[in-house]
Amino acid sequence: MAREGGLMAWQWRGYERNHRDRGNLLLHFIAVPAFIGATFALVSCLLHRYWFAAGLSVSVMVIAFVAQAFGHKRESEAPIPFDGPGDFLGRVFVEQFITFPRFILSGGWLRQLQQRSDR
Repeated sequence: MAREGGLMAWQWRGYERNHRDRGNLLLHFIAVPAFIGATFALVSCLLHRYWFAAGLSVSVMVIAFVAQAFGHKRESEAPIPFDGPGDFLGRVFVEQFITFPRFILSGGWLRQLQQRSDR
């Protein structure tokens, strides 16, 4: 799927639209750092050949992703469906490592959370 400006720009443009629900915002606040930490743990475990711990790391990554998927179901505007395995991997990893941290640091997460609290 062609995206104007590339994946990161495309994902950022629609991010606030797909992250408005208070529950989803709070789920992401917990699940994204868990996903990031588990990804780094996975790399470390694989390098040290700690196979069981690597399996646990993958499990945490999956649980964190599934939690976010449930959070997205709470949103009034659903995300655009994935366009195959490559699109899935690209979008998931860009969201976890770039877009969501940018959302936090830009103040977007807090703005959305406060707007949800005002209603």
